[in-house]
Amino acid sequence: MKKIGNDAKNLLDQPLDLPCGVRLKNRLVKSAMSDSLGDGAGNPTEVQMRLYERWAEGGAALSLIGEVQTNPHYPEKPGNLVLVPDADLTALKALARRGSANGSNIWPQLGHAGALAHGPISDPKGPSPLDVEGLRCDGMSLEDIHDLPHAYAQAASLAQKAGFGGVQIHAGHGFLFSQFLSPLFNHRTDTYGGTVQRRFRVIGEVIDAVRQAVGPAFPIGIKINSTDKLEGGLTTDDALQIVQLLDETSVDLIDISGGTYFPGAASSSEGTSSSDPYFIDFARQAKKITSIPIMLTGGFETRDQATRVLADGSAYAISLARAMVLNASLANAWLSDAGGDPEFPTFDAPPRGGVTAWYSMRLTALGEDREEQFVLSPADALEAYDTRDAQRCETWRNRFS
Repeated sequence: MKKIGNDAKNLLDQPLDLPCGVRLKNRLVKSAMSDSLGDGAGNPTEVQMRLYERWAEGGAALSLIGEVQTNPHYPEKPGNLVLVPDADLTALKALARRGSANGSNIWPQLGHAGALAHGPISDPKGPSPLDVEGLRCDGMSLEDIHDLPHAYAQAASLAQKAGFGGVQIHAGHGFLFSQFLSPLFNHRTDTYGGTVQRRFRVIGEVIDAVRQAVGPAFPIGIKINSTDKLEGGLTTDDALQIVQLLDETSVDLIDISGGTYFPGAASSSEGTSSSDPYFIDFARQAKKITSIPIMLTGGFETRDQATRVLADGSAYAISLARAMVLNASLANAWLSDAGGDPEFPTFDAPPRGGVTAWYSMRLTALGEDREEQFVLSPADALEAYDTRDAQRCETWRNRFS
C-alpha cells in the first residue's frame, strides 16, 4: 500500500491498489444500497443507469449496486437486479458502461436474501428454520447449499461479461451469508454449522468458485458484519475470526459494516458515538490481522471524519451511502480545496421505515435529475415506495414463476 499524505485532499485522492492488480482512483466509494430501480423483471432501467452515471461523474472511485440477486426466488425486493443467464445483457452492458464513466468502477453486490426474502414473491429459506415474531422461514437442504457456489460464480461471470469492474459478495446486514455466520440464525449440526470455521465454510466455497470463474485479475470484494447488534448473534470475536479466514482467500476488499434488518434489531447507529463513524474500532482491529484492504461503511457525514479514519490508518477506503444520496457529486466536493459536507435532514416523528423510504425515493429523483423538486415527507415516501413495490411484484411473478 502507498503511504498517504497529511492534508485532506491528498488523503482522499490517493489511488488504492487492490491485490488483484486493479487500481481504484481514490478512496471514496458509494456504498451498496437497495436502490430498488430495476424494472420488476430483474433488469436495469434508464433511471438506474443515470443514477450510477451521476455517481461516476461525481467522482466516486467505485459504486456498488446493492442487492443484485443470484437467484430470483429469494430477492430482497422486486426492484432488485437479477444476474441469471437470460438477463437483459444489453441493458446490463449499458449500466456497466455508464457507471464506469470518468474512470470510476461499478460492481454489483451479489446476494441472496435467505430468511429475509420478500414474502410476496418468495418462500424464504435460511440456514435453519425460523419461526419468530415477524419472521418465518424454512431451512436449506444440503442440495440448496451446494447450489450456491455455482449460482454466485454464474452471476459473477455474467457481471464480467457485461463489463462491470468487479463484484462484491454480500455477507452482511442479516441476509443469507450473514445468517450462516450468526449463531443466532445458524443452528445446523452438519459441516455448515457450529464453529466459526464451519459457519464460514459456504462463503469460502463461494469465493473459490467465483475466483475460478472470473480469473485472477477481476476484483472480488465482500461485505461482512462486525456485529449483528442482536443478543446471541455474531460477536466481535467471531467477526475477527472471519477476517482471519478471509485473509486466506483471494478476496480483494473487505467492507466492514454491521447490524441486520431482522425484526427488533437495533439500528446501526444505536450505541455509537455521534462524532465517529460506526464500527471504526472493529475496523482498526481487523486491519491488524489481514493484508487485504479494509473499507469502512456507516456513519460518515463529514470530510473530516473520512480523512481522520484514513490518517490514523483505521481503513484504506471510505464507503458512503446516505451522504452520497444527498449529494451525488460529494466525492468531487471532498476532493476539491473547498470541500463541503452534505446537510442531513431531520424528521419529526417519521413512521417506521419512513426515513429509509425517503432516501430510497430520493435515489429515484437523482436518477431522474429532479432532486431539486423532491419534496416528499417520510410518510409520503413510504407510501410511494410500498405502492411501487406492490406493482412490481406482479411483474416479478410473471417473469420468474
